[in-house]
Parts: sequence; structure tokens; C-alpha cells
Amino acid sequence: MDRILLSTLAHRPPEEVFPYVRSFTDYPRYTEHLTEVRVHGDGDVGSVYDLQLAWWKLNYTARSEVVAIDAPESLEWRLVNDIDARGQWRVEPEPESAPEGVETASRIYFEAVYDPYSADENAISLPRFVSLDWVVDKVEPKLLGEAETVVQRLVADIEGEQRRDVELTVHEMP
Repeated sequence: MDRILLSTLAHRPPEEVFPYVRSFTDYPRYTEHLTEVRVHGDGDVGSVYDLQLAWWKLNYTARSEVVAIDAPESLEWRLVNDIDARGQWRVEPEPESAPEGVETASRIYFEAVYDPYSADENAISLPRFVSLDWVVDKVEPKLLGEAETVVQRLVADIEGEQRRDVELTVHEMP
């Protein structure tokens, strides 16, 4: 299993951060490869999100289920189709890290654990002469960059101010 774990600081308390983390339908604004999100449910545990992804000549719909919510601290998810993957968003208060002039801060963690070789080759319509191994080799390095982009843009929305340099800490990567 491979793992991506990164974090950053948002200049807001967890109660203000968590609704953004939980709002999967807003995620297409944060990355160019997620084109649409359809929700089946009310957003609580058991809700399923169809995440329409597009990259190169590939289109794929990942189906993600919310498996646990402990607001405003964490949200756990897992993919329910075609690939073994799960993850979590965590929000922890970190007021001691707030810069001067900012009242408080929270650390946002994004974690994804996945087995890239568990993908169902029949679930993805690959162009002729393109193997799943080739796709995994090309996509896997992009995953960290995509995770970083999502977290940076999420912080910009959370803070609702002019974009600032968001420092990301990569705790673990494949």
C-alpha cells in the first residue's frame, strides 16, 4: 500500500475549516482533473460521491463513500469501486502556530492510502497498446501534486482572503 500524508495551516478554527473539508461537491474548483462530483445521500456517513476524473485520454468515475465523521475533527472515506483506497481529512486546533495578527489556526491533514496495482483493468477504457502499468507509472507521481493543489486551494477558500503562500508539509509519500 502507498500512502500520501500532507498537512498545512489554515488561519481559522476547526469549526470554520471542517465544512470546507466536508464539501466534496466543491472539490472540482480545486483541481483540473476532477470535472464533476455527484452526491448520493445527505453528506453524512454512508453518502456516496461519484468523482468524475479526466486526464490525458482517460475518463474514470471513482465512487467514494463517507465511512466516518467526527466533526469538526475528522472525515474518513473509502473508494468502493475498482481500486483499494481509503483516506481521511483531519482538522486539529493549532492556535500556537497562528502568525502575529491572526487570532487562531488549525492544521489540516490529508491522508490517502491506496494500492495502485489493485485497479480493475476492465473498469478503465485504455487506448490500444496502453497498459495499466504504464498508466500507474504516469499517474502515481501526479497524485502528490494534485493533493497539494487541492489543499492549497482549499485553504484559500477557507480563509476567503487574497491568496497567500501556503506552506505544505509532506509527512509521507510513495
